[in-house]
Amino acid sequence: MSPWLVFSIPLFIAAALLFRHVSKRQKRKRLLETPLTPEQRAMVERLVPLVRRLPPPLRLSLEGKMNLFMDQVTVRGQNGIEVSEAMRLSIAAQACLLVVNSPAWYDTLRNVLIYPSAYLTGRSTHDGYVVHEGNHANLGESWARGPVVLSWDDALHGGLVTDDGHNVVIHEFAHQLDGLSGHTDGIPVLRKGQAYAGWEKAMLDAFHDHVERLERGEPTLIDPYGATNHEEFFAEAIVTFFEKPRELRREEPALYAQLAQLLALDPAQWV
Repeated sequence: MSPWLVFSIPLFIAAALLFRHVSKRQKRKRLLETPLTPEQRAMVERLVPLVRRLPPPLRLSLEGKMNLFMDQVTVRGQNGIEVSEAMRLSIAAQACLLVVNSPAWYDTLRNVLIYPSAYLTGRSTHDGYVVHEGNHANLGESWARGPVVLSWDDALHGGLVTDDGHNVVIHEFAHQLDGLSGHTDGIPVLRKGQAYAGWEKAMLDAFHDHVERLERGEPTLIDPYGATNHEEFFAEAIVTFFEKPRELRREEPALYAQLAQLLALDPAQWV
């Protein structure tokens, strides 16, 4: 091999990698600056009316991030369901609400799987030394590095009804956000300047209060499923943050403040 080839091959590879990197950055920037079409915007406002409350700058940011999401993530129908543009837009809008004003992104996610309705999964459950085999009905799942799995009936309902405290898409993408730290444990990557001690105190205080209320048979603002563990509490708290922000700010002001700092959002102030 000639000396020229010895030196030129690494340079060629480096140039190709640099070109690919620059092209990806340019494409990402272009997608983030591209608004939805008027038809898409009308469809999103109908399917996810919560977006109507966003301040105008956040509306523009949401549309750009939705375009980036739909370019990156493939929505795949399961059990015979045919994926439509309405489905992709509804899921993208709800998923991107969590990162609309944040540098966080679902970097490793490439697939969302959609079932027509609640679906059965064969899972083992442990009771001491006894293992129980059986089918369990699921509305959604979130796996590290993807995919996210959703029941379309419930994803559609969650987008349409904005104040009942139930939203399977926001719940599962809260797990994706949580998992960006490398562990899905209710401790996401905090924002610059956000102290871990403050986060831990607010979350643990709110979690223990939530569990104690349930043990006393009292109603709770955050869905009872949040009492399962810290990661489920985090996901349900995020849902409540978007769907019942004023009530959450009133009942759990420290938790609301931490979530508002994490997401750089203040939905209690949205008109």
